[in-house]
Amino acid sequence: MTDNADKVTDSPEKETTAVPVEADETAAREVTETSGVEAGADEAEVVEDTADADEAAEAETETEAKPKPKPKAKVKKPRRAVNWSKVLAFGLLPAVALLLAGAAGYLKWSDSSVREANTARIESLQVAKDSTVRLLSYKPDTVDQDLNSARDLLTGDFRDSYTQLINDVVIPGAKEKQISAVANVPAVASVSAEPNHAVALVFVNQTVIVGQSAPTATASSVRVTLDKVGDHWLISQFDPV
Repeated sequence: MTDNADKVTDSPEKETTAVPVEADETAAREVTETSGVEAGADEAEVVEDTADADEAAEAETETEAKPKPKPKAKVKKPRRAVNWSKVLAFGLLPAVALLLAGAAGYLKWSDSSVREANTARIESLQVAKDSTVRLLSYKPDTVDQDLNSARDLLTGDFRDSYTQLINDVVIPGAKEKQISAVANVPAVASVSAEPNHAVALVFVNQTVIVGQSAPTATASSVRVTLDKVGDHWLISQFDPV
């Protein structure tokens, strides 16, 4: 009996001691689970932190890997092609036309001047020849008329000096000594000729008879200056050379 009682008594004790073991196991399991959850959470946080760090590192790596943009070089704008046709049309051609017009005007003026000078040369030479003959030719009976009419071929100071010479010397001497003179011009040359002024070189042969004496012939040359007064060429100087 006693042994059975002890057994009975031991059994409850064993059961009683088993309860705490199960509780401890349960608690331990809970703690383990809790620790596992916490550890999982920590691991998740670590994974997230690692992922974030990796992403940041990758971003930094990409940032570093990306080459820094080089400063843009200044691109020179291409020069516009010169439109030479327009340059010719609006620049060169008008200038050429102006030059041609000026050249044409100059040539026209030059041609006109040449023609006028040529006309002056021809007219002045003829007047110099004819006037010289009349100035140096006279007869005793008509000396007044001959020489005074020749005075109308003169102009300026020479007209005055010629008038004084014929009235003081030539006309009285021709009447008194019966002097006659005949002049002719074998040649005449133009020294210069302009529309209103000309110079001619006149070669003169003059034959003089005094009374009943033999004729005396002389040859001379005269530089004759002529000015155009109105429409007529008149002698302004008469200088023996």
